[in-house]
Amino acid sequence: MPYAMIKRFVQSLLLSLLVLGGAAKAAEGALAWDKFPVEKLTDDASLQNGAKLFVNYCLNCHAASYLRYNRMNEIGLTDAQIKGNLLFVGDKIGETMKVALDPKQAKAWFGATPPDLSVVARSRSAAGQGSGADYLYTYLRTYYRDDTKPTGWNNLAFPNVGMPHVLWELQGERRPIFEKRTEHGQEVQAFTGKWEVIKPGSLDARSYDAAVADLVAFLQWASEPVQKARVQLGVWVLMFLAVFTVIAWRLNAAYWKDIK
Repeated sequence: MPYAMIKRFVQSLLLSLLVLGGAAKAAEGALAWDKFPVEKLTDDASLQNGAKLFVNYCLNCHAASYLRYNRMNEIGLTDAQIKGNLLFVGDKIGETMKVALDPKQAKAWFGATPPDLSVVARSRSAAGQGSGADYLYTYLRTYYRDDTKPTGWNNLAFPNVGMPHVLWELQGERRPIFEKRTEHGQEVQAFTGKWEVIKPGSLDARSYDAAVADLVAFLQWASEPVQKARVQLGVWVLMFLAVFTVIAWRLNAAYWKDIK
């Protein structure tokens, strides 16, 4: 593997870990991560919808430079469907999913360069809260209006996040409801688990959660497209080893049966 590619991979992984940096904060606070519906990973329709959401809402700033467009053939999309619905003008189907955003400008606008999302869903919480998919599923569903922030948005899973809520038109505008509690002898504002709707979005709450699950499923698949084949191969390997163990055991008994 060329040095430049290795360098890019390491940078991508480090930036992905920075995106999940809010994980430690979530673990220290009262917010618990929601469980990502893993059944989405085996649903091609969900993965295809997640791909559409990623291209329409994420690919403007976040690349997935270790995934080629034509790799989406594996989730049931034809080359014609990819070209007609997921490719930008000038891109080719065999190219990786890159962005034209200048990293220096992005850092000036958001405070940090938007990370490559090729491996973000495989990142894990050091605090043991759950998987990277659990975190992303929670993170994309806990944005709220905060006029004190430069972007006008904040996030319960990643306080003081620099990224605005790109899916706000789907979810609408909400405000979390807090209550005062005493923890460790100090009075704190704790999230009640309830939300106040400021402005409804184009999707209701259930449909939005399903859309986010599709997007996270695509990010999880993109981080390891061969995962399904790897698991299937692993099952066959274990079955072979089980059968071979029985054969080896009986063969060993046959060799030693006349030795006392």
